[in-house]
Amino acid sequence: MKLTSPLLLLILFVTMISCNKSIEQKNTTPTQEKTESIDSIETENVTFESEGVKLAGTIYSPNHPHSAVVIVHGSDQVPRMTKFAELLAKNDILVLTYDKRGVGESGGVYAGPEVGTNNISVENLNLLAKDASSAVNLIHSKEKDLPIGLIGASQAGWIIPIVVKENPLVEFMVLMSSPTITTLEQLRFQFYTNGRTDFWDNHTEKDAREHIKNDPDKFQFEATDPKEVLRELSIPGLWVFGEKDIQIPVKMCIEHLNALKLENKPFEYVLFPSLGHNTNMTEPINISVNWIKRKASEIKNNK
Repeated sequence: MKLTSPLLLLILFVTMISCNKSIEQKNTTPTQEKTESIDSIETENVTFESEGVKLAGTIYSPNHPHSAVVIVHGSDQVPRMTKFAELLAKNDILVLTYDKRGVGESGGVYAGPEVGTNNISVENLNLLAKDASSAVNLIHSKEKDLPIGLIGASQAGWIIPIVVKENPLVEFMVLMSSPTITTLEQLRFQFYTNGRTDFWDNHTEKDAREHIKNDPDKFQFEATDPKEVLRELSIPGLWVFGEKDIQIPVKMCIEHLNALKLENKPFEYVLFPSLGHNTNMTEPINISVNWIKRKASEIKNNK
């Protein structure tokens, strides 16, 4: 399809930051559709309402969960993330993963390149945050004693802080390859790297920072700055980064986190020098799982 407007060009680039039938229904109560077992993990297909539409997902329940998480999507047309959910559940984490709004069995309208809309607009990010918050409410209604957290990658870095600010049920968060810069700053960096995997072989950190600071924006829309919300949060957070990331400027994001830590925010991060934007690897996931287990134990002990 030929790109015929600056907005479509924007969306084409925005979709690169990702780490996937839109019939609205009227029933407003969560419903159980099917329950089965996968290697001692019980799965339950559920639907729940958010902003007037039905979203469909699956809850993965291990025998003895120490915590619960909702998986928050990146920017693509993402269906429920079954493999990731199974992996977390095998580590004794109860998981809810759902089809993104307008994708798979979820109702609503998907915003993104395929439909020519801006998926990092303030309006869309806040709408996706409401979806994730409704998922948190569903988990809490079923497991009131478990510490509940959010885990997600990439674009989720803008969404998760919004959810935490609005929903006090969220008690921890894990953000993988997630920006602490604004949406417009991320675009400046992404246009600059232009998908070149050898970018960091030919550019310095100083080059990247000067470009992000000074390059004029190709598009004009209200930016979302996650730092504004992160300054208001008090729950523990873990960021997982790959140093060779060409979607977000990792060292700048780490600098922002260090500044927030100086404000006594309970934030941590881990950096993998050999990885890029994709941190969905064994070691980063193991570190994240162990961190969740530790934080869940601390949360329970403090109650």
